Amino acid sequence: QVQLVESGGGLVQAGGSLRLSCEVSGRTFSSYVMGWFRQTPGKERAFVAGISSSGGSTRYADSVKGRFTLSRDNAKNTVYLQMNSLKPEDTAVYYCAARSVQKTTYDYWGQGTQVTVSS
Repeated sequence: QVQLVESGGGLVQAGGSLRLSCEVSGRTFSSYVMGWFRQTPGKERAFVAGISSSGGSTRYADSVKGRFTLSRDNAKNTVYLQMNSLKPEDTAVYYCAARSVQKTTYDYWGQGTQVTVSS
């Protein structure tokens, strides 16, 4: 059973920074593609960023490019989402997700962590 546990959310002023972490249980972490998604009330969950199993490739939503950085530490079974220059529109519940390299949909999800950016 794969479990994902997010941490690092909170309240921050516009222009500030937060770092989200997602720790993954299990011994196959290095084989997973990892992603972050976010959701606000009444809207569908939206892709934020993704990182390949090796960490050599990343992809970002246009709305966060240049402000967010996704990285992973396979020795610690953890991915990190560094969020800088935060805007009120970044306010959402952020979810960490994992999928096997062979799949195109994410199989495992964390419980979510709230990020609130005040203006």
